Amino acid sequence: MLPEILLGIILLWDGYFFLRYLLSLFIPYKTRRHLPLVTVLIPAYNEERTIVETIKSVLSQDYPNFEVIVIDDGSEDSTFEKANLVSHPNLRVFKKKHEGKARALNFGLSKARGEIIVTTDADTVLAPNALRGLIERVYSKEIVGVGGQVRVLGGSFLERAQDVEHLRIAMFRRAKELEDLSVAPGPISAFKKEALEKIGGFVDSEVEDYATTKEIKKLGKVVYAPKAKAYTKMPKTLKVLWKQRKRWFIGDLKHLGGGFEKDLGFLLLGDFIAFLDILIPVVLLLTKNWSLLTLFIGFEVLTSLVPTVVEGGTVVNALLFPVFLWYWAVFYLSLHVYGYFSKLCHKI
Repeated sequence: MLPEILLGIILLWDGYFFLRYLLSLFIPYKTRRHLPLVTVLIPAYNEERTIVETIKSVLSQDYPNFEVIVIDDGSEDSTFEKANLVSHPNLRVFKKKHEGKARALNFGLSKARGEIIVTTDADTVLAPNALRGLIERVYSKEIVGVGGQVRVLGGSFLERAQDVEHLRIAMFRRAKELEDLSVAPGPISAFKKEALEKIGGFVDSEVEDYATTKEIKKLGKVVYAPKAKAYTKMPKTLKVLWKQRKRWFIGDLKHLGGGFEKDLGFLLLGDFIAFLDILIPVVLLLTKNWSLLTLFIGFEVLTSLVPTVVEGGTVVNALLFPVFLWYWAVFYLSLHVYGYFSKLCHKI
């Protein structure tokens, strides 16, 4: 009886967000057609391999009124030289001493002419309509920020797992955060310049996107733009992935707040669900409860297949979602236990 109850908890949890996502697809969200001057900031540090592709993707936007500023944050490779190979009247390239991403963004902010400041990363490719997707969501004076949808480039198991993870995040944001986004992600976000200046610019933090979002929400609303997509490179090895996500999670713990999804109670509840995601398939396999195992796998595939069709992705990834789900449950539960333990030991 216990496995049935625990499986029911998982189905209720995932089903709640899936149902909200389905309903959101039939409810038009607010937009406004306007063409303010936009400044796209691209901070870069040792990104010689990707900077040109990123710049070209930004310059290829179907939005008619924008400028691009590349800020080389003291790179030790040829990032600055590669960026200067791209010639365009809307492009400016600067180099400064290495001080970190937030300060590079604030340097760019000081040079920006745009009413709206868009950020992206130097290893990211923007979809051609990304700027339009962001700007149309600035539909009223109370909107001070917008975040888009991040997807992951690459075809390895780890890269596919991260793309599925971000697809799940996109589903959650459309279902729960359409009008109250917890974090405008670094690879694709937009802020009103006036609002950024009021909070003193981008917040200098290990998680500058989350910290800036939290601070700017004191002035107004930050919303989600489902149509604005950015395709970014992510870690290719487990060691690098662990290091990246550890930095993100420990940074998040320093800035708890800014929405229920970032509160400690919600994190702990999510960890409990992750524990069940690990435990239930193993128990059902060991007890040879094939009917419940089939129900679990089928349900998780369904909740992945629908957003894959709507948001874009591969059917293979959707079919493999139960495997990715188990992987991420183990990964994040381990990471969170480490983070909580470190916080208790005052090592953060």
